Amino acid sequence: MRTDLRFAVRGVNSYDLIVVGAGPAGCAAAIVAHRNGARVLLLERSRFPRHKVCGEFVSAESLSLLEGLLSEQDRQLLADAPPIRQGRIFADGAEIQVPINPPAASIARFDMDYALWKACVASGMDAREEATVQAVEGTGPFAVRIAGENFEAKALINASGRWSNLTSATVRAAAMGERWVGLKAHFQESHPPASVDLYFFEGGYCGVQPVGRQSNGSSAVNACAMVKTTAATTLAEVLLLHPALDERSRGWQAFTQPVSTSPLIFREPEPVKDGILQVGDSATFVDPFIGDGISLALRSGALAAECLAPFLAGACHLDEAANDYTQQYRKRLAHVFRNSSMLRRGLSWPRVIRRPVLALFERTPGIARRLVTMTR
Repeated sequence: MRTDLRFAVRGVNSYDLIVVGAGPAGCAAAIVAHRNGARVLLLERSRFPRHKVCGEFVSAESLSLLEGLLSEQDRQLLADAPPIRQGRIFADGAEIQVPINPPAASIARFDMDYALWKACVASGMDAREEATVQAVEGTGPFAVRIAGENFEAKALINASGRWSNLTSATVRAAAMGERWVGLKAHFQESHPPASVDLYFFEGGYCGVQPVGRQSNGSSAVNACAMVKTTAATTLAEVLLLHPALDERSRGWQAFTQPVSTSPLIFREPEPVKDGILQVGDSATFVDPFIGDGISLALRSGALAAECLAPFLAGACHLDEAANDYTQQYRKRLAHVFRNSSMLRRGLSWPRVIRRPVLALFERTPGIARRLVTMTR
């Protein structure tokens, strides 16, 4: 939330870097910056652990980065994660199978986010929960206000997600268009396959993948959907929208209460806004079905911290560091957005065109594998 307020904080509660939001992107940025010697303040508006709407698919490209961010005692989380060796797409009567090699992992956000938060706290940085940012001023240095306290920092990273007090007016205006909602819950399922299964239907899709054994020893799956509100508004309604998903889910028993999130807004990446480096969903919302959201969050957070390192060391100006981040983001990460947007547009083609294309993918697995590679 940009303001015209002037609140004097110079010399008091002063930091090199303030990171707003402690999801995977914010924690990655905070940990990397702290290890580089920066004095970091990490502000999180909620508390951990908590469930988040997410497919919980962690691609192989980001597993080593995640391992390096976690404290040693929490790295067992990766060893215990169910491997995802295959993707299956169910759409318009076709079933397209795509091997995932090296395998991805399935890690519940409830566990991963909490482990990353604990790593931030254990590092010795100033990490605060239930600290909602009320106002931000400046384009460098920055003044930040939470309830009862003011802070100053040389640099600011926005990792607050798709929708927060820092969401720009342009993005807020886009929320007035077609409305999408995200829905998620964990369910008991005996012997789930080691695959991420995507069920597409008119108005959205639902992804299902194993999330490991629960405390009672039962196997579980994560069902996570992105759907137009004109098609469904609850997960129970979503499960009825695809025949194969309806049949599969009839024996499910819920392990968790469904959670939801909206609005979901597709837009061009905006790595920097008013001197603030934006990471994860704050930079852009990437189509969830490509399964790279967590990877992009971790990688963009770490990249932002690395690009700020020379500035925080006094070797360059903030605008130079921000420009470097923009260029590196476009070079390393923006192709994921472009290619996933292309795939989304293809899935919205009329069925008479879409069905023959999907049939071609079904007969020619190499094409499907190439499309997966394009989003990595």
